[in-house]
Amino acid sequence: MPIHIVLVEPEIPQNTGNIARTCAVTGATLHLVKPLGFEIDDTKLKRAGLDYWHELNIEYHDSFTQLKAKYPTGRFFCATTKAKQSYTDVRYLADDFLVFGKETQGLAPEILQAHAETLIRIPMRPVTRSLNLSNSVAIVAFEALRQLGFPELQ
Repeated sequence: MPIHIVLVEPEIPQNTGNIARTCAVTGATLHLVKPLGFEIDDTKLKRAGLDYWHELNIEYHDSFTQLKAKYPTGRFFCATTKAKQSYTDVRYLADDFLVFGKETQGLAPEILQAHAETLIRIPMRPVTRSLNLSNSVAIVAFEALRQLGFPELQ
């Protein structure tokens, strides 16, 4: 898989469904870190992902710590409005992890502190709070894939 998309405690099934569809069409692995704010069989989740579920490589993790333990050499780039570095300032490599927090609160402070050197942000007007989660994932994922030459995509 070219890249990994990590959703830490996602809350809105439609966002996760849209992100699952993005992962399916790009070949990215989707990692869902519990607790989830919905049931996996939620019809809104399935509807947003349309008929791409069979194309999706998905892993579930009980915690972010568990995910990191499974991939001890992984590079984790954490998206947050608190970062100084733009997502376009990073040189992405195959198998990098792009990490996104829950819709209402973002990533936990301990995750942000542990990854202070790899925090990334999407530039936006200061009068706005943030972009929709599924839009943010698509923006950053396609930049990483662009840098990698869009592997296996046409």
